[in-house]
Amino acid sequence: MSSFGSPANPSTATDDDLAILRLIRSRRVGPATFYRMIAEHGSAGAALEALPEVARRAGVTDYAACTEAAAQAELSAGRRAGARLIRCDSADYPLLLGQIADAPPVIWVKGNAAALHHPPVAVIGARNASSLGLRMARGLAGGLAEMGVATVAGLARGIDTATHEASQGFGTIAVMAGGIDQIYPTENRHLAATICDRGCLVSEQPPGLAPVARHFPLRNRIISGLAHGVVVVEAAVKSGSLITARNALDQGREVMAVPGHPVDGRAGGCNQLLRDGAILVRNSEDVIEALPALAEALATRIAEAAPPGNDSAPRPGRDPGKVPAPQKPGLSLVQGGARGDAMLQSRVLDRLSPNPVEEDSLIRDLDVPAAALSPVLLQLELAGKLLRMAGGRVARQ
Repeated sequence: MSSFGSPANPSTATDDDLAILRLIRSRRVGPATFYRMIAEHGSAGAALEALPEVARRAGVTDYAACTEAAAQAELSAGRRAGARLIRCDSADYPLLLGQIADAPPVIWVKGNAAALHHPPVAVIGARNASSLGLRMARGLAGGLAEMGVATVAGLARGIDTATHEASQGFGTIAVMAGGIDQIYPTENRHLAATICDRGCLVSEQPPGLAPVARHFPLRNRIISGLAHGVVVVEAAVKSGSLITARNALDQGREVMAVPGHPVDGRAGGCNQLLRDGAILVRNSEDVIEALPALAEALATRIAEAAPPGNDSAPRPGRDPGKVPAPQKPGLSLVQGGARGDAMLQSRVLDRLSPNPVEEDSLIRDLDVPAAALSPVLLQLELAGKLLRMAGGRVARQ
């Protein structure tokens, strides 16, 4: 873990927020690049100063970081929306989410942020769900909520909506693809407002940003990253729910599924997950039994008799003064040397295609030290030639 640094004249919390927002909102800077730059330069401010030179070495001569005015405008828009910015170095940042390799450096939260620290499980599924699927989702989510579990879903039509509706009285978490003030679908506006009473809305995107197709896979990794496990109630073989399930596996989360009739296309994805080793669940008790860490968290919560709504106490394992480094094994930090190595860049691009590969596999194939490859990948990403994907994978852009 790397701290933001302590300059001689300590900056205010607002200044820190501005620097962090400017870094993550800068062109071609995603979560992995954010953490690498922080690890190398020690603070968001120092990383911002270094970005143009890093981009220049990558062949980008007109690179400019996100401006202070743009970051300030985002903070103001978040306040107008009634949302709160939670940084990855905050004690209030969700502990499980901070453990994934591409954890969002900042999230906007609207509603009761205490829900983020209740033991969580994701319950997701098809938008065009059957009546039986909707009934199953309501039973699962309601049963889990009564036990003290925070259900997580994506505020979508169908199974997600049923999940939120069944557990909104206990606290549910809706992860959004667009900005925190961009409710999608629009018919869930009332549901979103009700969720905020005891649960919360979460987004990594700037307020005001309308959701587009590419935002939904990013949203899905947060749904699984927030939870101990993911329950898929209904899903087609090619669906966003299966993307979330794959994210969960990459993140070391348990995947569970409700079986369905073999001729029902809405059950094809669930049946495929079960064939591939997912845990079959029939009710909320099955979910608790499948997740020992969740059962332990629930038991601890009951033993401590934590008062509801208390989100001020620091969470175990979280150092408020630190930025969490990516947890994926073998993920190296940016080091000096080997920058601008055109030959290594060429070798990397020769190995890559639009089909993603794991970064560890690329290191083995190239037979180079991770410390030498990491800055080259960063340069290629800033140059727009490389795309980072969930699960520590990279592809040629």
